[in-house]
Amino acid sequence: MKYSSIALLTGGLLANGLVADASSPATTPGFWDDPVNHPLMPLYALSLFAAIVAILVVVVCFSLLRVLNVLVNLTEKDRAEKQGIAYIPRGTFWQQLVQKANASVPLAQEQDIDMGHDFDGIRELDNHLPPWWKWLFAGTAVWALAYLVVYHLYGNLPLQREEYDQEVAIADQQMRARKADQPVEEIDVNTLKYTADAAALEKGKGVFANNNCGSCHRADGGGNTIGPNLTDAYWLHGGGIQNIFNTIKTGVVEKGMPAWGKTLSPQDVRDVAFYVMSLQGSNPANGKAPQGDIFQETQAATDSTAAAPQASL
Repeated sequence: MKYSSIALLTGGLLANGLVADASSPATTPGFWDDPVNHPLMPLYALSLFAAIVAILVVVVCFSLLRVLNVLVNLTEKDRAEKQGIAYIPRGTFWQQLVQKANASVPLAQEQDIDMGHDFDGIRELDNHLPPWWKWLFAGTAVWALAYLVVYHLYGNLPLQREEYDQEVAIADQQMRARKADQPVEEIDVNTLKYTADAAALEKGKGVFANNNCGSCHRADGGGNTIGPNLTDAYWLHGGGIQNIFNTIKTGVVEKGMPAWGKTLSPQDVRDVAFYVMSLQGSNPANGKAPQGDIFQETQAATDSTAAAPQASL
């Protein structure tokens, strides 16, 4: 009856806490914000009390075992004295357990296993392997046999290579499902037009900064020793949004610019290309000298929001 009452009390506290959590708004403070008034505080307190009681019970049990061991030793010592034989202490429970696990011979009985070989004060004893080591060896042999039968003979479970292939297949399936749920916008570079969209430019600025483009072109696009100036009217690999997009996507490996199309999505490449276009005419201080050929739009490749000549890349 007592345990049933405790179980009902615990279940009621937990149910009340769950109901309170379900009915409370998303901004309900956590336990550490107000532990005293938290709905699960009674359950936590009861659990802590139960844990303390359990620890005390374990401590008392160990103490009783030690007292019992002392009483047993005293009884055996008294019996040995009455019989006129030498008394050998039993040792603690842990010592007895270790001795049984190792099948070790007490020091007082080593003469029984002395093989008579003595060299420089070192005696040879007829000690055997500990039982735990023998059982462990036998267990590995049984495990190896079971592994051979289950994995190789009958093939009930997949081998490591098969598990890897299965996990890769599952990952590919999940990736395809995720891509189906979030279709990627296809970008046709041949019809790509520059638009000064604020959201796209802000995202392109973030991509520009996060991929260390400023290490070669400076944070303001003014260029440095490696990268050209992105704010003047000269281009090394062609101007216009389409050329910029292709240059960023395929890179210029011989000059140290990686093919960002391998690590960035087409949308990110487009956005950073838009951002590079937006740097045209910003004229930062101490910009690098022009490189390449001047570029002028000869056809309607940009909309009315695009400015005149673009930067070098």
